Amino acid sequence: MARLIEVQNVYKIYGEGQENEVRALDGVSLCVDRGEFVAIVGQSGSGKSTLMNVLGCLDVPSRGRFLLDGTDVGELTDRELSRIRNRRIGFIFQQYNLIQGLSVLENVELPLIYQGMDPVERREMAMEALSKVGLAERFKHKPTQMSGGQQQRVAIARAIATRPPIVMADEPTGALDSRTGLEILRFLQQLNKEGSTVILITHDNGIAATARRVVRLSDGKIVEDREQEVDWL
Repeated sequence: MARLIEVQNVYKIYGEGQENEVRALDGVSLCVDRGEFVAIVGQSGSGKSTLMNVLGCLDVPSRGRFLLDGTDVGELTDRELSRIRNRRIGFIFQQYNLIQGLSVLENVELPLIYQGMDPVERREMAMEALSKVGLAERFKHKPTQMSGGQQQRVAIARAIATRPPIVMADEPTGALDSRTGLEILRFLQQLNKEGSTVILITHDNGIAATARRVVRLSDGKIVEDREQEVDWL
């Protein structure tokens, strides 16, 4: 498989040189190939969310290199980073981050609007994404008219509407009951089967069992990196 992500000796340091210095990432090196499903696991304060922010081009390292598909992210402008986030990475968060005043369809269309896409094509792609998560018939509803699980499925549709090669999910089941959470993890597995590279951030070993590979962080360092038999849902 082709190398998609390469992190080389990356540090993220807050208050460097000061008495209260915090090394959120402390010399992390990591490679992810195209088409992998990786769970990044760790307790609160382990550095997993900081690593996701770096991988998602939401933040830049204090030191070290991050190559995305061969491009050195550290050399890109803010505008170029924004373009990568919009076109190449789909984000799924714990709290859905849907705009309550917009319809389901309008929420899913947002990243396509940012791309300047033609309205007809935009609607087709948004409806296709909603169909994948089983909510095409609810496209006129507002998020407030839907359950938590349905809102998270809308968030997944928004994340995949641009057909990004990378899907990043940060504690995507944290606000859901266990049954609905399994449904969301099943969607992530299906996306991976269809070719997406999936990076799942979690503190839960049971949730990490749904990924093909586990990378465990503690105090900003990788302490485990192993492949595993997948718990297919």
